[in-house]
Order: sequence, then structure tokens, then C-alpha cells
Amino acid sequence: MTVMESGAVAEEAEEIALPDGGSVWRRVVRTAMRDGAVLVADLYSPDRELEARPVLLERTPYGRRARRESDGLDRHGEPVFPDRSAAIFVGRGYNVVRQDCRGRGDSDGQFVKYLGEAEDGYDTVEWIGAQPWCDGRVATTGVSYSAHVQTALAALSPRHLAAMFVDSGGFASAYEAGIRMGGAFELKQATWAYRHALNSPAAHRDPVVRASLQSQDLPAWFHAMPWRRGASPLRAVPEYEEYLLEQWEHGAFGEFWQRLGLFGRGSYDRFPDVPSLHMVSWYDPYVLTAVENFRALTEAKSSPAYLVVGPWTHGARSVRYSGDVDFGPRAVLDGNLAPDYWEFRARWFARHLGGDAPSGDGAAGEDFPRVQYFLMGGGSGHRNAEGRLDHGGEWRTAATWPPQEATAVRLYLRQDGSLTAGLPQGGADDRLEYDFDPANPVPTIGGQITSGEPVMHGGAFDQCPTDETFGCEPPHLPLASRPDVLVFQTEPLEQDVATAGPVTVRLSVASSAPDTDFTVRLIDVHPPNADYPNGYAMNLTDGILRCRYRNSFANPEPMRPGTVYEITVTAPDTANRFAKGHRIRLDVSSSNFPRFDVNPNTGGPEAAARRRVVAVNEVHLSPEHPSWLSVHVLDDPAGHGSGRD
Repeated sequence: MTVMESGAVAEEAEEIALPDGGSVWRRVVRTAMRDGAVLVADLYSPDRELEARPVLLERTPYGRRARRESDGLDRHGEPVFPDRSAAIFVGRGYNVVRQDCRGRGDSDGQFVKYLGEAEDGYDTVEWIGAQPWCDGRVATTGVSYSAHVQTALAALSPRHLAAMFVDSGGFASAYEAGIRMGGAFELKQATWAYRHALNSPAAHRDPVVRASLQSQDLPAWFHAMPWRRGASPLRAVPEYEEYLLEQWEHGAFGEFWQRLGLFGRGSYDRFPDVPSLHMVSWYDPYVLTAVENFRALTEAKSSPAYLVVGPWTHGARSVRYSGDVDFGPRAVLDGNLAPDYWEFRARWFARHLGGDAPSGDGAAGEDFPRVQYFLMGGGSGHRNAEGRLDHGGEWRTAATWPPQEATAVRLYLRQDGSLTAGLPQGGADDRLEYDFDPANPVPTIGGQITSGEPVMHGGAFDQCPTDETFGCEPPHLPLASRPDVLVFQTEPLEQDVATAGPVTVRLSVASSAPDTDFTVRLIDVHPPNADYPNGYAMNLTDGILRCRYRNSFANPEPMRPGTVYEITVTAPDTANRFAKGHRIRLDVSSSNFPRFDVNPNTGGPEAAARRRVVAVNEVHLSPEHPSWLSVHVLDDPAGHGSGRD
């Protein structure tokens, strides 16, 4: 594989004054890709004269000089803009490159979400590695899309890649986390497409296109799903409409989903053997991705991999709350894992690339834990001054994920709604059934969502709709009151139960339909108190399975009405302390909208459905056909000797 000569000469360097009185030198560099498209980047250095240093590369479709919310805050709670962010790393011994992705910012070509980033990223890394201002080592960094592009380029084995800091992204399998889950389509892709179509070159060039996009009522369009070509809020920008609908229409796992940039799992053997860190949040769509990347690269490579998981929403590592729940002052990265996000990354890069770092700060030696995770729970359960539930929590460390001290425990679902450790002893026909009406789906209330605004919001919430919940009208009764939501819960716990690891639900099911969905949601039920007289049902993690894919995502099979099938519904990992007096609860249903598209129950292509039918769905609970929840329980809930405090 060769990289085309760019023929580009760096423009004259410009000294950029920073708010703190310092400065950094910035110049524009242009790099030609193998097809001739030229991508534009800013190169930051400590002075006008360039010298060979390790280079930190961030590639973004959002504008190389634009700040995003997921860039976070510094240790003083102030936003950090790209020039200052680059200056921090320049001051630690690196040159920094921030590049506009193809078709975005000042770069040539047409932007196609996710695809093409492998080749463009590879060409950029190899071009940088050959420049006199690089010492031959290029480390990648970035959040969300800037994480996806890292694992995409790693699949092509660039020889100059030296380390990866992959934050909140980097698809292990986009089919199973990030674009689809359990065969269902994640509708955050629709809200993302609409919001970024507004910032597309077409919208900036043509005021009529922009006016068309701005006139759309996006929540109303969500009531008119599925969308069709020419009949969507994206019709004014056909390229965005096309990529969204193409993803939606490819329901089964096949070559479409195995392309570079979407399927890291298929290329782990080609990833360079370099250190990697995988950061994510419990309320982020990429939990499964981060965990799989960490575990797979730990097993496949000699270089170390690291995992960091906080109680945040997507990239919100400087915020102590998620949704309507507060996790306390220890929840943020700042002042807990490091003074701030920039210092955390600088220490990690110093550990693996060299560079400047204060002695004794974790940058060297063996004191950088392989796993750092936030165990949620342990708070007062009351409403704090900001009006949020005080759930609390603490940081823990481990050598593996799940932690070695965690043991898988099964809790069985029973017909009386209980959730117990013992195998059911009831009758052979024990089961619960309900009508699943696709016209009246169970509403999404929080969860592992990003880019869902204005239709849906990620985070932890009481599982009771409000006026802000999409698709809900008064009276706002708890989700547990719906006839299509099956609730299973333990008795109030006699002692704390701490869980950390995967969440798996094995259901014995049947349906009157040839295809239907089953959803699960793990909940920490806080007992009633003066602030929450009805208690508080706090969502932890949720999953879904489209039953045609129960045996294979690649080869869908219809269901036979009345036949009992054993299915496995996987929810992303979590870590939570269920305090004494709380209940562990599992909700089972067949929809979670608008997070996921709704199954029409016809067995036909859901992305083109014009008909919907009501399905009678059954969950069997007998000794012959049991259903159960598996969680990983920590042997030492108090964490004596394993925490940070």
C-alpha cells in the first residue's frame, strides 16, 4: 500500500496567543490522499522552527478549529478550545495535528459517514510519520467520531501508528452497538443525520436547502416512521437521506456491515501492536464497543490495553450528573483520575511515548491501572439542592473486565413478578402474555443515547414519563403500569449488592407474529422517602433483540406462532451498588421508542413497513422453560482494598 506524495508545503507559521498569556505556533498543512483529494489540517508546534517530535493526530468531521461539548472542561471548569488544547500537548513534548475529515471543513471530497475513514486515516498517519517534524511515531486521539476513525485506520496496519486513545467510540461492530443493536436500528442515527445535514456544505451553499431543513418538525417526522426516499426530513440533502436509509434497510448482518470503519472485530489481527486506551460512559451507546475492543486487544496484543468507564453521558466526563441523577463529586474525571482530561491524556501518552510529565503522577511505572470504573450507588437516595436524585458512587480499579472478584449470578423470573435466585418450581404452563401494539410503543426514558436531541435524551431517569418524554401525554403513569411491560423484582435487599460486568437476559418466549422484539431494562428501585414518596426506578442499562435474528444476525428466521424459543438479550455492561433496602428490577417488553425503530410484527422489512399488526407475546417462566437474568456480583460490595479512597 502506498501513500501519494502530497506536494504540499506548510503555510507560513502563525503565532496564536492563548488566554493564559502563552502562545503556540500554528500552520496549515495539506495532505493528498490516494485518490487525489486533499485534506486540510492544522499543525501545532512550540515555535516557528519545526523539530522532530512524536505527533498526536485528531481527525474530525466537525471542524478542526471548532470546540464540541464532548471536548469537556479543564480543572477550573472552563471550556478548552482547540488552540489551547493543542498547546497543552505541545508543551508536553509533542507536535499536534488536527485534520478536517474528507468533505468537511476545508478538506476536499464528499463526506460519507464512517466509510472512507480507514484509507484517509492510514494515508494521513503514514504521511505524517514521514515528515521531518515527526520522529516516526504518530499517536491518535479523539472523542466519538474522532474515536471511530482511529479503529478504522488501525485496520490497515499503519507502521507509524504508536498509540491510540479511543474515547467514546471506535466500532468493534457497528451492527451490534452504535448503529444497530440486537438487529434493531438505533434512531440516534436519524437525529444525527438531520442535525449535521444543517451544517453540510449543501446547506451552507444553498439558502433554499437550509430553509427546507430548518422548516422540518423532527418530532413529528418520528411519528411518521419509517421514512422513505423523498419523504423524509432529509429530502433536501439526498446524500444524507441515502446513507441513513441504506443503513436502515440493511437489516441482516452481511458484507455491508463488515466494511472497514464499521467492523473492527474483523481486523483485530491487523491492528498494530501498540498501547490503546478505551474510555466510555455507562450512559453511552459505545459501552459494548469499548469493552470488546479492550478485551480483544488485551488478548491479541503484547502491548497493554486500558479501560476507563465513568457514570456520564457521551463525553460528559466533567459533569457529575447524568440525566436526572447525581453521582456525587467523585463522579467526574477532574480531580479524581487526574487534575483534568488533558492531564489524564498527557500522563498516559507520557507513559507510552515519552514526553514531559511530573514525577510520581502515574505517568511511569506500573501504577496506571488496566481498568478504572465507576461503581454507581451508595448515595442518600434523597433529592439534592439541584433537584436530582443523590445516587452517589466511587471509582474502583481492576486488572480485568469483568473484575476478577465478580461472579456471574442468575436471578430467575417468576409468574408472580418476583426475581429470585432459585429455579422456578411452578406449573409447566407458567407464563405471562401481553399485546404488543406497534402503534403504541413503550417510550424511551433515558438510557445509553447520544445525539438524540431534540427527540430523546440519554442518562438516568425515574421510569415514569413527564411532559418532556417523547410520545407521551397525561396522565403520566409509571412504565410499570403499562400492560405491555412485565416487571420482575427482588424483595428489598437485606444487604448491599454490588454488580460490575456484563448483563445478560435469557428468555423463553413465544409470539403470534412471525417476527417481534423483546426488550429488557435493568433498574435500581430506590425505596420511598420524603423526597420521592413513590420511590425512584432508576434505569441502569437496556437491550433489545429482534427475534428473526435469535440464532444468527446474518441469517434471519421467522418464528412459528405458538412455538417456544430460547433467546438471549444482551444489555451493555454496567456497575452499580444496589443498596440495602433497594430492589433489583428487570422490565421486559417489546419496544423502546424512539431509541430503537419499532418492529411492525409482520415479518417484512421494517425499514419499508406500511402495515403494522398487534402481536400477542409470551414470556415463559416454568421449570421446563425458565427465563433468567445474569449479573456479575462483586464478592466485596464495600470494596475494601480495591477502591481509591
